[in-house]
Order: sequence, then C-alpha cells, then structure tokens
Amino acid sequence: MNKTFFAKPEEVKKDWYVINAEGQVLGRLAAKIAVILRGKNKPLFTPHVDTGDYVVVINAEKVKLTGKKLYQKNYAHHSGYPGGLRLINAKTMLEKKPEDVIRLAVRGMLPKNILGRKLIKKLKVYKGSEHPHKAQMPKEMSL
Repeated sequence: MNKTFFAKPEEVKKDWYVINAEGQVLGRLAAKIAVILRGKNKPLFTPHVDTGDYVVVINAEKVKLTGKKLYQKNYAHHSGYPGGLRLINAKTMLEKKPEDVIRLAVRGMLPKNILGRKLIKKLKVYKGSEHPHKAQMPKEMSL
C-alpha cells in the first residue's frame, strides 16, 4: 500500500532567486513569483507546508501593465473612518511605490491564511537594480 508523502519543514531546502521585472507584464510575473514562493515548482510540494524559495525582485518600477490598466486600475485602502476610502491609480502607484504594485499582485495569488502571510515575507522587492541580498548568493532566474 502506498503512503502519501508529506514534506517536513526541516527537510525543505530554501534557495534564493533574483528576478528582473524590467519589461515583464505584472500579472504574469506575479503568477510565476507566487508559484516559486509557494514551492509548486518543486517535486516535494506539500499544500500545508512552506516548501517555497525566497524571491528578490529588482527593477520594480519598470514592470508593464497591458491595455488601459495604467489609468483604470485602482488600489484602495480605508482609514477606518466614515468616508475614509482612498483610491490611487496604477500610474501614480508605480511612480510613488512600485514595490507595492508587485507585492500586492503576488499577495492576491497566495493563500489567505497563516501560511500566505508567512510566504509573502519571503518576497523582497526593490525599485532599482541593486539589492542587499548578495550574501545569500541568489540565482538569476529568467521568466
């Protein structure tokens, strides 16, 4: 009789990857990053265990949005007070906080539970082409 294999957290090897977002379409990039963070690209994937790798995204401000999303897509947050809804369009968000554009896109593709909150911490997004994770010796990944 075959037994189902479950990966144990201590036997999962975590790698580091660098992804250059320059010229990449936001949604496609975010989907691939979510797969790597989740660990679905590994043969020992287990749904309830963090089997994913760390991802460093550089050149976040050079990501592309297709169609009219640059002007029509809105990011919303609420202050908690009546009338406290704040909307900001994608163009303004890319100019002010390009890291958040990628982080929010990936976050929406991860599980909405404790595991998802743990996984999003393994995503490091930077505006320029420099990052402080050289010591981890991340591998260059092209998508």
